[in-house]
Amino acid sequence: MKRVYIVLISLVFLWSCKDEEKFRSRQFSNVTIETILQDSTLSIRAIEILDKHSLAFAANNNTYGLYHAENDKWLLSKQEYDSLDIQFRAVANNNEDFFMLSVGNPALLYKTGNSGDMELVYKEEHDNVFYDSMAFWNENEGIAIGDATHGCLSIIITRNSGETWEKLPCDVLPNTIENEGAFAASNTNIAIVGNHTWVATTAGRVYYSPDKGQSWEVFDTPIVKDKDTEGIYSIAFYDPLKGVAFGGDYTNPEDNSANKIKTIDGGKTWQLVAENKDPGYRSCVQYIPNRAGKELVTVGFKGIDYSNDASESWTHLSDEGFYTIRFLNDSVAYAAGAGRICKLTFTP
Repeated sequence: MKRVYIVLISLVFLWSCKDEEKFRSRQFSNVTIETILQDSTLSIRAIEILDKHSLAFAANNNTYGLYHAENDKWLLSKQEYDSLDIQFRAVANNNEDFFMLSVGNPALLYKTGNSGDMELVYKEEHDNVFYDSMAFWNENEGIAIGDATHGCLSIIITRNSGETWEKLPCDVLPNTIENEGAFAASNTNIAIVGNHTWVATTAGRVYYSPDKGQSWEVFDTPIVKDKDTEGIYSIAFYDPLKGVAFGGDYTNPEDNSANKIKTIDGGKTWQLVAENKDPGYRSCVQYIPNRAGKELVTVGFKGIDYSNDASESWTHLSDEGFYTIRFLNDSVAYAAGAGRICKLTFTP
C-alpha cells in the first residue's frame, strides 16, 4: 500500500508539473482591436458580458446599451431622471436582470423592469454620495460600494435579486481613514470569488468579507497612496487566495513605482511586483479565465499589457487606450474607453 501511495503522489506531481508548464508556455505578443461601437460623446467605464452573445454598458450622457454579437447590432437608450445629466460608472447582472448605478448626488440604481424599461430600485441623497462599483455573488445577492459618507464606506446590499437594496450601518464596517473612498474608473473596485469579497480603496487598503458582506475586516497594502490621485484603482482575484491590484497616479501615468501588488493568502498580506518596471498607472486588471491564475491583462489610457507569470513581469502589447476590460474566453475580450467599445483578440 505504501508503494502504491508513493506512485500516486509521483503521478500527481508529474501531472502538476506538466500543467504548470502548459500555462508557462503560452505568450501573447499581439492584440487585434476591432471597434464595435464608436461615439465621441461617451466615456465608457462600465461594461458587462451578459452571455457569449451579448454585452451591456452604461456611461455618461444618461446612455446605456446592449450589443448582440450574433447580428452585430446595438440597442442604445437614454435613462432620464428629472433634468439630470446622469453618469453611470457601475453595472452588473445576476443572470436575470441588468443593473446600472450612477455617480454623484443623487445616487440612482436601476434594474431591468418587467415592461422592458429600466426601473429605479434605489435612490440615495447626500452631499458626499458617490458610488463606484457593483457586482453580484449569485442571482439573489449583490453589492455596490461607494465613498464614505458617515465615517465608513458606503455599502449597499440586496438579498432579493435586486428588488430592494439596504445600506450597511457603520457599526458593522471598519472605520475609514480621512478621505477614503474608491475610484470609479473601471467598475473593478470589487472582486468576488464564491462567498469571498474584496473591496479596494483610494487609501490603498483592501476590505475583506468572507460571508457575502455579513462581516468585514480591512488590510493595508504597500501600494502608493500619498496623493488624492493615488491608491488602488482595480482589484481582481482568481481564487480565494490569489489576487492582484493595480493603481498608481493617473496624473503621472508613467510612474511605475509601487503601483502593482499581489497576494497569495487571500488579501491578508500584499507584496509589490514588477517594482520600477512598466506598466505604470492602469485603471483595470483582469485575470484571463482558465489559465490557473498565471495570465492577466491590464488596461489604461496609456495602453494594454499582458503577464503570463502571475503579474511578476509584463509585456506591453499596444498603446491603444482603454478604461476597462472583460474577458469572453481565454483569448477574446471586450474593452471600453473614451468614445468606443472594442473587441480584443489576443494571439502569440
